[in-house]
Amino acid sequence: MKVKVKYFAVCRQMFNRDEEEMEFPEGATLQDILDQLKKEKPEISKLFEVMQMSVNWQYANKETKLSDDDEVALIPPVTGGSTSLQNIS
Repeated sequence: MKVKVKYFAVCRQMFNRDEEEMEFPEGATLQDILDQLKKEKPEISKLFEVMQMSVNWQYANKETKLSDDDEVALIPPVTGGSTSLQNIS
């Protein structure tokens, strides 16, 4: 199945893209997306506990199951402080 992943704030900076399409087997969860992203940029794991996530505009958690053509958004905190790119590198 294919899902569209949208990146915001520091996630957008980290991956140098606004969005991408990813493929996963049926039964995949948001955790599978996080695991895949961690392979590309291990430092993103520092955001996992503070980042908001949504599936099709509904807040979701790591255990949320995905379906074909879902739209996932990864939304880290955006107001100053400790989640700047410098602090997670």
